[in-house]
Amino acid sequence: MSLLALATLLLSAALPSIASPYWTELSPANRDLFKRGSSTCGTGGVLSCTNTTAQNTCCFESPGGHLLQVQFWDTNPSTGPTNSWTIHGLWPDHCDETFDQFCDESRQYTDISGVRFFPSDFYRSYPLQILTAAGATDTLNFMNEFWKDQGGDDETFWEHEWGKHGTCMSTLVPSCLPKGSAAKAEAVDFFNTVVRLFQGLPTFTFLSSQGITPSSTATFTLSQLTSALKKASGFTPGLDCTSGVLNQITWYHELRGSVIDGTFVQIDAPQAGSCPSTGIKYPPKTGTTSTPPSGPSSTTTTGSSPTGPPGSLPTKSTLSIFQSGSSSKTGGLLTAGTWSTQTPATYTISGSTSSLTLSTSKGKCQVSGGSLTCGSSVTTASTFSAVTSGSQLLIAFGGSTSFSSDGVPSGTVQETVFTGTGHSKAFSIIVDAA
Repeated sequence: MSLLALATLLLSAALPSIASPYWTELSPANRDLFKRGSSTCGTGGVLSCTNTTAQNTCCFESPGGHLLQVQFWDTNPSTGPTNSWTIHGLWPDHCDETFDQFCDESRQYTDISGVRFFPSDFYRSYPLQILTAAGATDTLNFMNEFWKDQGGDDETFWEHEWGKHGTCMSTLVPSCLPKGSAAKAEAVDFFNTVVRLFQGLPTFTFLSSQGITPSSTATFTLSQLTSALKKASGFTPGLDCTSGVLNQITWYHELRGSVIDGTFVQIDAPQAGSCPSTGIKYPPKTGTTSTPPSGPSSTTTTGSSPTGPPGSLPTKSTLSIFQSGSSSKTGGLLTAGTWSTQTPATYTISGSTSSLTLSTSKGKCQVSGGSLTCGSSVTTASTFSAVTSGSQLLIAFGGSTSFSSDGVPSGTVQETVFTGTGHSKAFSIIVDAA
């Protein structure tokens, strides 16, 4: 009997729930253990770092009220796709930029992915490990591509980020979760949220949309980089360099509600990173390209298609809203660029799918401070693009088709439209030819 067969026999006797030495498919019941998290906190409430009086820390992130979504640009060695930054983590810094770490020894989980090396040269999946058991395969698959360790040990990297930072988030303390939550559900919520935030912050496309791409010869000033990022995203991040080489970016947020399902409100970086003012290098990676992160709804939309073949750009169109997880459209954009369930406005679309502007009867449309506005006060229209997804044509900004708002409108209520998925209600904007 071979070593592998013997090991399999022994382990099968010890763990009868494991039916195969390789991938073990979860039962439908197990897949439903971790549905999208809900904190019961809502998306309103007090914004973190804005109140010093006592709060319910299950619904008010404290003391780590600044939530930092940190990304890597690794080139030596290269990690991740050549056309995307990769995830470093999500850190709960105090409002004065100090921080806690490794806050709960009992929750230093070491079984994030459900994949362990056993025996030599064979990977085996165990159905009770965190993301695998949760049925969070979309999150795990995304992490396998966009959350990479330079040394190749992704699992240990994820364990470190959860143990060092995730355990310090007050809204993820297990006693704060809804009654009946599965064990370790807070870790699943942590990884889901990190991925969701990263998808709404496509740094590579933000820079490339402003003409800044990796180069073996060019150098950039700090002002060039931060100005480009602010123009594309509406906010100024922190940039870090090693020996003049750009290798990390930090996007700052404050939070209303829980890390699980609260509203992340982007802010400008309260402190500069380590990059010099001039001579910054942004070298290319080696490897392969990938579909850049662009939000959870960018490839799953269905419904009626615009007039003409897929990808054709009309000059007049209504812009409909398709919410993440929904099977139908929910209203559209009015003349001021707000989301409403009233009759949507007709937009004028000028340009091509790769570079277009929008306007309404009120005036030009612009993204400013991360939100969409159309009106006579807008002097310079923002540049958008249109991305084909199946039979649909989706509006994109900075390369991302992800937009969000603080709520779903009803009746005469209108909601502000924000770029990215930093607010509680994520959606795509669909071109419906008028």
